[in-house]
Amino acid sequence: MATDPIKEGPRKLAEGVEIRPARMEEVEEMLPLIRAYCEFYETEPNDEGLREMFRILITDPSQGAVFIARDDGKAVGFATVDWKWSSLKAARIGYLEDLFVDPEGRGKGIADALLEACAERCRELGMPAMEWQTAPDNHRAQKVYNRTGAGFDTYLEYDLKL
Repeated sequence: MATDPIKEGPRKLAEGVEIRPARMEEVEEMLPLIRAYCEFYETEPNDEGLREMFRILITDPSQGAVFIARDDGKAVGFATVDWKWSSLKAARIGYLEDLFVDPEGRGKGIADALLEACAERCRELGMPAMEWQTAPDNHRAQKVYNRTGAGFDTYLEYDLKL
């Protein structure tokens, strides 16, 4: 349940939950999850822009990937990863753009499994790293991320509105 304590150590990865690349026909079903993710971060992008982003990430593997989590056939989570160049790593790397699990599906290892699916895609493409960010007060997500063995830096993020 969503209110259960967050486990610190390794856990089984979403036992019985289907984790796989998303398909175009699933975007509308995923839209409420995507909206909930955006609301958590207090943003309101338009649905057409979200649909376009997901269409590109699903249909053009050179741009990235979308993974969906299904529990008993119902979409309960998603993750998006895209590619960017890193001069600090002298390579193209994965960037975990979004990771969200419906509150009712939390505590089952779904976030861990989605994160692992993204990392595995990066490994398949020969990328040396996957990076991401989260809000400083998103302690639940930080516990998931800490279980992966990933480290974090204290860089400031800037956002120039254009």
